[in-house]
Amino acid sequence: MLSLDNYRLLGRSGLRVSPLCLGTMTFGTSWGWGAKKDECKRITDKYLEQGGNFIDTANYYTGGESEQMLGEFLKGRRQQVVLATKYSLSLQPGNPNAGGNHRKCMIESIEASLKRLGTDYIDLYWLHVWEGITPIDEVMRAFDDLVRAGKVLYLGVSDTPAWKVSQANTLAELRGWSRFIALQIEFSLLERTPERDLIPMAQDLGLGITPWSPLKSGILTGKYNNTKKPEQSARASIMEEKLTERNLEIAKLTSRIAVEAGATSSQVALRWNLEQPGITSPIIGARTIEQLEDNIGCLGLGLDESLLSALTEASAVPMGFPHDFIAKPSMIDRIRGGVKIEH
Repeated sequence: MLSLDNYRLLGRSGLRVSPLCLGTMTFGTSWGWGAKKDECKRITDKYLEQGGNFIDTANYYTGGESEQMLGEFLKGRRQQVVLATKYSLSLQPGNPNAGGNHRKCMIESIEASLKRLGTDYIDLYWLHVWEGITPIDEVMRAFDDLVRAGKVLYLGVSDTPAWKVSQANTLAELRGWSRFIALQIEFSLLERTPERDLIPMAQDLGLGITPWSPLKSGILTGKYNNTKKPEQSARASIMEEKLTERNLEIAKLTSRIAVEAGATSSQVALRWNLEQPGITSPIIGARTIEQLEDNIGCLGLGLDESLLSALTEASAVPMGFPHDFIAKPSMIDRIRGGVKIEH
């Protein structure tokens, strides 16, 4: 049985983090759907009281409101928290240098984040989204400068192709710069395409994986199982695209297994996520204290191997080329010359 204080090492580092990370994209109401300040404070306090120590935010979340709240909530207990934030997304429409991965954006973003968070350093600083323009040596050298200056302790990368992450860490190791220790990706029962390249890459390079949206925007909670349409909002059309027949069938299976296991659908989906190879700490984003408590409950859930296998088989995705080609028995036989090799 796990608990929030069963800490894990994050990737190839000595940094200890909880098996569930508290995501704070829902902290603040400026986007029209987040939680109010008092509830955000209750959520943060509850997570920390139960031994949680890993909190994730971004300069972009609710226009900086998320960082500002966390800065207030963590006064007097900053050192007990592994605090992560991100840069890359623009808060200044019309300013070409306010977003992106380049040095100017990085430096200006970290300074603003430090001020909002009321701290002198960030434990884990993420590149939020790869923009495909800035030379990777500029990014990694700028990151290394922040580490050497003591403003950042560890580096992470989010929403970036596997080949670019590999290039970045190889370059950093060759030049003696700080490298990425963690990878943030969307990963759930309904989004398993990272198994093709991103997750194997992370395992090979020693990157701890922190999946975002492990409940796929709430679909895996079971609330759309009866094809209930999302409430009319700016996000409604996005949600309707996600409510495919396949996704709903997997969500219904998750709910059936939850009944059998005496748990909630959310707990089953999160527990499946935690059991996958390479996963360190899924990111949970709660808007109420009840949602937080339900999500944390996944740590005490024991799922039979048969139930886990049923979920894995039902949600499997094609690996595509070259993975399927390499895995063909005929190709393996040609490579190994008919010899059995254990590995």
